[in-house]
Order: sequence, then structure tokens, then C-alpha cells
Amino acid sequence: MSVKIRLSRFGAKKQPTYRIVVAEERSKRDGRIVEKIGHFDPRTDPPTIVLNEERARYWLGVGARPTDALGIILRRTGISDQYVKLHAARKSKSAQAAEEAAKAAAPAKPVAPAAEPVAPAPEAPAAEAPAAA
Repeated sequence: MSVKIRLSRFGAKKQPTYRIVVAEERSKRDGRIVEKIGHFDPRTDPPTIVLNEERARYWLGVGARPTDALGIILRRTGISDQYVKLHAARKSKSAQAAEEAAKAAAPAKPVAPAAEPVAPAPEAPAAEAPAAA
């Protein structure tokens, strides 16, 4: 079963707070979770983010896929390198094909020729001795 890192909503009506949880992909938004790794409060200014980075990196390392909303939070906390790699892997085949076509259509950068080896200066002919008459 595939695992996701996502937000689970808590709090009263019109006062949301969220837990950052690891849950199976098919479970409900506020359903059964595997592990709670932090919380997020969007009502404070700036929004409060508390995240156990070690556990988040562990779950990303074993293949958990963050949701798009959580990707922004991961970038704010500095865990974006794994998220970007995983997010790029989720692109549809048509989006990947379009990206490759754009790379192919872009003009290739001209490669600067390697510095040519400097040829030694031609030697001046040695002064010849005058011919004996």
C-alpha cells in the first residue's frame, strides 16, 4: 500500500489547525494514520509549523509521497530537495514528453573550442658562415 504525508484537519468550526501525518493513501482525510510528525496552524501570523524533520526525511526516503499542500510546508522548512525529486516523478507522461520536447527544441549551447595548443615559434635560420672562395 502506498503511503502519503498529508494534513489532517483539527480544530473548531472556522478555526482550522492541522496535524502533519503519515497515512495510507486510501484512508480518509481524518482517518487512520501511521504516524504524526508535526502540526500546522495557518491562523497565526506567520503560520506556525512544527515538524519532526528527521521523521519527515525518513518517510520521504522510504517512498512516502507528500501532497501538494504539504509540499509548500516542506519547502518552508527546508526539506524541498526530496520533495522536488518526488514531485517531478509524479508528472504525467504527457507533461514529461512536453518538457523533453522543449529541451530538444531549445538551441544547444555552442561548445567553446578547446584552447588550441600553442605551436612553438619557428626557429630562425642560423647564420651561415661565409662560403670560402
